Amino acid sequence: MRIGIFGGTFDPPHVGHLIVVADAVESLALDRVLFVPAAAQPLKAGAIVGSPDQRLAMTRLLIGDDPRLAADGIEIARGGLSYMIDTVSELTRRSPGDEWFVLVGADVIHSFARWRDPLGIMQMAGLVVLRRGDIELATLAEWMPRDAQGRVPTYQVLASRRVDVTSTEVRARLGAGRSIRGFVPEAVREYIERGGLYRAGNGFQELPGT
Repeated sequence: MRIGIFGGTFDPPHVGHLIVVADAVESLALDRVLFVPAAAQPLKAGAIVGSPDQRLAMTRLLIGDDPRLAADGIEIARGGLSYMIDTVSELTRRSPGDEWFVLVGADVIHSFARWRDPLGIMQMAGLVVLRRGDIELATLAEWMPRDAQGRVPTYQVLASRRVDVTSTEVRARLGAGRSIRGFVPEAVREYIERGGLYRAGNGFQELPGT
């Protein structure tokens, strides 16, 4: 099988995540993509609002019944800071016969060289950059890690549709009491709004059955 790994905080997950992953599934002929919510992001210390379990629950609701997609709680179960090198190592060890790809969005690729052991990630899985049209290929090349000889390992660039929806915007709309219809699937919206997550001054209560 050809399997993609799509990591992130998903705080909250939104339709933009679905669209870029759907493009990757079709363009790369992937059999499955695993959405992997981080327990804690090393480069986003203190910036995550939703709890790990809440974000995993919302990611499962985002995916719904699409058989090509799955939410994997591997990083949440591991706890602590989430490093993609640890996740790729464990997943490839579980299924050594599969072909693995790490999907990295345009919003985080600039920091990829600062991830823990980015060259190790690229050795175990194909790196696929989900590129928006406003990012030059030369700029992407500058952001890539280099080996001891100064060479950049092979990676793929996949043209991705520009989707102007971000988790930051969704949280801001909720905090201001504005609607998020159309920004997230209805199941995610109901989970957030019934529980009061991201609302200014409101606590969040886990909802049964999610």
